[in-house]
Amino acid sequence: MSDSADARRARAFLQHAAEPTTPVIAHYIADIGPVDAAHHVAERTAPTEILNKCRPHVSWRSVDTSLQTAADLGGRFVIPEDDEWPADVFAGLSTLDADSGALGGPPLGLWVQGDVRLDELAAAPSIAIGGSRAATAYGEHYAADLAYELAARGVPVVSGAAYGIDGAAHRGALSADGVTVAVLGCAIDVGYPAGHISLLNRIVSNRGALVSEYPPGTPPARHRFLVRNRLIAALTTTTLIVEAGRRSGAHHTARLAGKLGRPVLALPGPVSSSTSAGCHQLIQDSTARLITSTNDVLAVIKDGDDAGTEPETAHPADEAGRR
Repeated sequence: MSDSADARRARAFLQHAAEPTTPVIAHYIADIGPVDAAHHVAERTAPTEILNKCRPHVSWRSVDTSLQTAADLGGRFVIPEDDEWPADVFAGLSTLDADSGALGGPPLGLWVQGDVRLDELAAAPSIAIGGSRAATAYGEHYAADLAYELAARGVPVVSGAAYGIDGAAHRGALSADGVTVAVLGCAIDVGYPAGHISLLNRIVSNRGALVSEYPPGTPPARHRFLVRNRLIAALTTTTLIVEAGRRSGAHHTARLAGKLGRPVLALPGPVSSSTSAGCHQLIQDSTARLITSTNDVLAVIKDGDDAGTEPETAHPADEAGRR
């Protein structure tokens, strides 16, 4: 077995053994390497502080099953030892350990289904679009419209595949025949949320990708969506929040993006709308820049390229057809 195959299997084992991200395990891997770390955990010879963070019964057979499941889906498990790994991008996540505890740190590896290469996604101008699951018609309209216009100009749209703003953003990008990537809070084979299974399939079939740091078979959980937010922030050059409450996952993503040094944008909404309260707060405390059009977004993510060209304005009736 090659060194890269050993590392891939070892990192998959460690993902089965502990929830991402656990700083003490990440530091252990950095000290002795993934292969030795995995074997020490499997043999229960790792330090107690490591074993206390790990599940007691993980088999190598389950690891091999996960790798085969991903392969059967046409997917792959991308690890730091691969050329595709965007090392510079994920290195910045280490700085989140102190502030975010278990919500910080780089992933051990990522399960990817689709044509998008992670290194190419991270290197090119891209946009993360997020917001409330309980979105208003206003929010869904602008999420889809902005995603459509950005994707039509070749900007990849990254979101979390949830109901509401996420789904509208993915659909808008697909309507423009653009590339969109869904970063999941569950495994790539789970099909969550159930109402978005066809949307997830369209993302993969239209040159996009599903991305997760959870092994096949891992179900969704509240904490997993919070953990995956740092990946959405890290993999994109700019984050746009369309609608968000003051305490929400999208608001959390914006804060992480800001800590990573990424530009954060927010769309204002009606002053009486609780679903826009988070956007208004981000703007008020200067975490986010107020935007009202695609040109505003392009001025940030492309350093002004195309910013002087007025995009076509979609009519509300047309937008209904896109979604």
